[in-house]
Amino acid sequence: MSKALLALTGAAVTVAGLIAAPADARRYSNVIQCSGWRNGQCTSWNRLTVKQARSIQVGYVFPKNYTYTAFSTLPQPVVTQYSLSPNAHYVSSNGYIWVVDPNTNAVTRVITLPGG
Repeated sequence: MSKALLALTGAAVTVAGLIAAPADARRYSNVIQCSGWRNGQCTSWNRLTVKQARSIQVGYVFPKNYTYTAFSTLPQPVVTQYSLSPNAHYVSSNGYIWVVDPNTNAVTRVITLPGG
């Protein structure tokens, strides 16, 4: 009887783990990525999952016509601490700020926000 109960408990934990995993994988960020190009212009976009957004590193290139986060909306303590400039572009999402070179659209810095 105890073996059957133990096996049943293990099966329930496994099923619960399988149900929870897809929900985590489908949490989306505010970051979009070009998924199709035509004549050098982005023609289709995909919203990145939180996990995909976290993987954006220095050197990642955002599309030319990407809508960046306004400098004025960045948290002032972060602007001061990291000496952020209004001349750069920024993407802020899910506890991260990506500093983007306005000439190349490449990420030059990744900042993790406090509590992010």
